[in-house]
Amino acid sequence: MAGTEPIHINTRIRENAGNLAGALEQHLLKSFAPDARKQLRLFSAGEAADLLGISPSFLRKLHFEERVPEVQTSAGGRRSYSADDLLTIRRILEDNSRTTGTYLKGRREGDKVQVLSFLNFKGGSGKTTSSIHAAQRLALKGYRVLAVDIDPQASLTSLFGFQPEYDFLHSGSIYDAIRYEEPLPFSEIIQETYFPGLHLAPGGLILQEFEHETPTALRNNIQPAFYARMAAALQEVEDRYDVIIFDCPPQLGYLTMSALCASTGILITVVPNMLDVASMSQFLQMSADLLDVVSNAGARMEFDFLRFLINRYEPQDGPQQQVVAFLRNLFGSEVMVAPMLKSTAISDAGLTQQTIYEVERSAFHRSTYDRAIESLNAVNDEIEALMQQAWGR
Repeated sequence: MAGTEPIHINTRIRENAGNLAGALEQHLLKSFAPDARKQLRLFSAGEAADLLGISPSFLRKLHFEERVPEVQTSAGGRRSYSADDLLTIRRILEDNSRTTGTYLKGRREGDKVQVLSFLNFKGGSGKTTSSIHAAQRLALKGYRVLAVDIDPQASLTSLFGFQPEYDFLHSGSIYDAIRYEEPLPFSEIIQETYFPGLHLAPGGLILQEFEHETPTALRNNIQPAFYARMAAALQEVEDRYDVIIFDCPPQLGYLTMSALCASTGILITVVPNMLDVASMSQFLQMSADLLDVVSNAGARMEFDFLRFLINRYEPQDGPQQQVVAFLRNLFGSEVMVAPMLKSTAISDAGLTQQTIYEVERSAFHRSTYDRAIESLNAVNDEIEALMQQAWGR
């Protein structure tokens, strides 16, 4: 019996890659026109009041007294608010407020931009979920936000309704702003999103090139060095934003280090089981060793805060409770008070490339949705409080 032909793995993988890329392109062209973009849902009066930081009765009073523009209203008199409506009302409230920054809580003169990195080098620890929900919640609360996707897998970019393998395969990603040869101005790669006040610097597979090119750039002493390139690129646009959020790749490479060296705050996501905690232990040790190296090379190492964000938490799970208690005992106040719950609402929303802030409450069992949104709001409001504290407020 003749033996089967040996498989040349490089050839076979290239064939598979080509076939898949072609099939994906055809699928995307059929199901999602290249110029189509996602749209954000409307918000109820209760949600609008919560985001504005006022009571529903005060919001009704504002409409009754015609102090704010009228919004879409159903036949039964229920008001629905777009994110643009919220921004308009927020500005009116701020203009009429006795205290500056009551309704627009972003940067004031002298405040530095807050740059937050969500990281862990273990996949599935919830970095992208955490970073996109933080970016969206802060934008809905009136902050000017830039989300930066430095993960070659580009999940964050996909969640914003872009197709990285179609839209940014060869150009237009964050890579173009930090590459070593003729980098583009950062402003040229920024994309507007369907969230007012929230912009995106897209990721894509080409970001892998930065990892491959950096050793050669170091040998040739190309400046700025890898650890300073992100911060240098961001300087062009940072005045436009209150907060910049990095979704980092699940490895401790040059991209992650460049984001860390541009950051003012670090959020390390951790799933509360001992395997993940053991993995995080290695991650922290490796991070410290590498940060020592770049610090000695002249990188800035001052951060406003570092926090561990408990992710995918199941309050009824006894072993998880023990791990969380272990972490709180070890790291004290560096473990965030609010954990992000494991929720079918969050994972089910992800199946349709949406976040919990985008889906309608009616799409889920009410209590499931409410638990998820309460958990996310608590996490993101704690992040907001850390930013405010860094600004001395």
